[in-house]
Amino acid sequence: MTTATVKTKSKSAMSPLTLVYSGMFAALMMIGANITAFVPFLVVGGVPITLQTFFAILAGLILGSRRGALAMAVYMFIGLAGAPVFARFSGGFGSIISPTFGFIISYILVAFIVGKIVEKNGKLHGYIIAAIVGVVLNYVIGTNWMYYAYKFWAAAPDAFTYKVAWLWMVPPLPKDIILAVLAGIFGHRMYKVLKVRR
Repeated sequence: MTTATVKTKSKSAMSPLTLVYSGMFAALMMIGANITAFVPFLVVGGVPITLQTFFAILAGLILGSRRGALAMAVYMFIGLAGAPVFARFSGGFGSIISPTFGFIISYILVAFIVGKIVEKNGKLHGYIIAAIVGVVLNYVIGTNWMYYAYKFWAAAPDAFTYKVAWLWMVPPLPKDIILAVLAGIFGHRMYKVLKVRR
């Protein structure tokens, strides 16, 4: 085996530390999903206000596109396997038909795209822009899934419209924008400290 081959394999392989970080972010998602268990009033229009978007963005910022997306995929599959890790301690394969499952799917793409952006622009403003893009992706995917879920297979509330679906997302929006900016700043600093290989 040549030296070049060894170097190529070492670069493509995941280090034990990176696997630990991926597992850590999957665990943080489980915690962030169930903040409403302690503050139940943070549910607006049936949509739990959680810290999942913040942690999904942070995963992409710190771990990069592939490893960040992997951490979010691990979280999703743990929940689909039956562990009560989704919002309100729900889980199981039946979660796929939940009106809010689109947000869970979006976390994988959010982490991947956010990671891609900072891999190309490692400056502070790049981190903040990436975090805000992550919020937009999260809302677009999650809200559209919620709308079509209510329209086609869930019991839609009376007078439910596409506009109403987006109005439900107004209360958590300021929180997610503020947390996105903070995630950008924090992620930029933590990546320099942790020096995770992307």
